[in-house]
Amino acid sequence: MQLTTWLQLVPGRPFRRAGHRTALVAAGLPLHLAVVPLWLWLAGTMAARVWALTPLPVLVTLVVSPLLTAGQRRRYRALVGKDLPRPAAAGPGRNWKSAVRRLTTRALWRQVCYHAVAGPLLTVLDLAVLAVWAAALVAASLYVWIWALPPQWRVTDLGYTTQAVYITAGGLALLFLGPRLTGALVRLDTRAAEVLLGPSRTEKLARRVADLAESRAGVLDAADAERRRIERDLHDGAQQRLVSLAVNLGLARSTLGDLPEDARKVIDEAHREAKEAIAELNNLVRGLHPAVLEDRGLDAALSGVAARLPIPVRVAVDLPQRPSPTVEAVAYFVVSEALTNVVKHAQATRADVTVERIGETLLVVVADDGAGGADLAAAGGGTGLAGLAKRVASVDGTFSCRSPAGGPTVITVELPCAP
Repeated sequence: MQLTTWLQLVPGRPFRRAGHRTALVAAGLPLHLAVVPLWLWLAGTMAARVWALTPLPVLVTLVVSPLLTAGQRRRYRALVGKDLPRPAAAGPGRNWKSAVRRLTTRALWRQVCYHAVAGPLLTVLDLAVLAVWAAALVAASLYVWIWALPPQWRVTDLGYTTQAVYITAGGLALLFLGPRLTGALVRLDTRAAEVLLGPSRTEKLARRVADLAESRAGVLDAADAERRRIERDLHDGAQQRLVSLAVNLGLARSTLGDLPEDARKVIDEAHREAKEAIAELNNLVRGLHPAVLEDRGLDAALSGVAARLPIPVRVAVDLPQRPSPTVEAVAYFVVSEALTNVVKHAQATRADVTVERIGETLLVVVADDGAGGADLAAAGGGTGLAGLAKRVASVDGTFSCRSPAGGPTVITVELPCAP
């Protein structure tokens, strides 16, 4: 029967947990002692001044450290169900350069520190804890050992009873103390293993940043997909119903000539409001996610925005390939909002929009010849620049606005579009 199966049969959760931890401590003894002969070998060569053999134990330690680390990971996984985090890999390759690179990584030398320094120190604590358990079990079961002796010895030597009581009480106290000592040692060993055998703090932060960037990208993609769904539902549902309603009202106004004047006025008013609702819904759908952006890309979408403005806008889009839908949507909304601000606040007579891809960066520049004075930090100026900056920052882009008094105003946005 395997050890883990036997431990599952031990009654009581605290006892099973203490059994797993004690098994973890016992299994760690040979792994913690594995490097000790190598250090004794190193000390012997240095004492004998055989300098040619001195590097050998160090090299052997470097070679066996990954194997011992694998054993430690398996020990934790098998006995307490814990997976120790792994450091970043040194990279593929089987030539001498890759071998040197692996031998000089910080992760390997942290492993050597654990096996060569922390391991022997933990061995002392392992032996102490196992000795406490052995003493506790022997002392607590002293009466069992006594009853195993010949009966005549128990009858002729009754002085053992008082001492046996004290020894048994001490054994029970050690049994109470044993799980706590074992738990403290396991926590210490686990902490040392996580720090020295796992990734460094820098690697953990890098992984955390990568995970957060990936999760944020997923949220942005989900939000963009949801906007597309809402746009499709409005376009195919409510918008079509309003168009049908407006057509029916127009037909009623044209064909029903014998209606009272009051009824005709009601139909005219309803027809006018239906057309206004269609126009507002068109603007709402276009603001959520214009269909032309998804179908034909930034050039056509921005040209459509420029055509609807009351001032001339020159649009120059140079993209050898389309960026991701999320980046494309951010670029579109930034330009659309910036041009809306130009019309509302800048008192400009013209504007220029330039979109080009430089390497792995999408560069967007919106310039106008207005009065200037736009302030990114303005809380109530109505410019919406803070909102644009936040939208750009959501995809790790950069946003800058140069708007001196008297103009011109130049908004520059850089969006990452690496594949």
